[in-house]
Amino acid sequence: MRKLLDRLYLGAAALAACCVLLICVLMIGQSILREMGVRTGATNDVVAWLCAASSFLAMAHAFKHGDFVRVTLLLEKLAPPRRRAFEIASLAIACLAIGYLAFWATKFAWESYVFNDMANGLLALPLWIPQTSFVAGAWLFFIAVLDEMVLVLRGARPTYVTAVEERHAHGDFSSDI
Repeated sequence: MRKLLDRLYLGAAALAACCVLLICVLMIGQSILREMGVRTGATNDVVAWLCAASSFLAMAHAFKHGDFVRVTLLLEKLAPPRRRAFEIASLAIACLAIGYLAFWATKFAWESYVFNDMANGLLALPLWIPQTSFVAGAWLFFIAVLDEMVLVLRGARPTYVTAVEERHAHGDFSSDI
């Protein structure tokens, strides 16, 4: 199960990276085509959807690898037993909040599908199509946080903490800036 989850997080991150690459290609292409007098209005809609997709699809991987913003000032001052309790409480609150987000994102996308909502921009596309990346990313993020909570409840250290410690041990403090 561990390998499957890690591959799922990595696959979503790779898909997010492809979205960022596609944004780059579209923006450069749009700049070139504008100079040639070609209209490229719908590109802005696609770029906006790809920005959202890249953000949400990368969340689970970023969280698991310690690349998410965390406020650790309090946790670093606590003794290990209290730190573990606070970590579990934080993960439980995060599970509730992200589960809530994922549920409503799914409901929102489903309603877009049922009511056949179309995009308001120049590209007439059913809205549920770009919303699917939001839904997938939200559920993956929920699974990643739940995964961490289960690990911590079983007595393991959070993987996002060990990932940061490993980077620091190798002299990489770039994520702390």
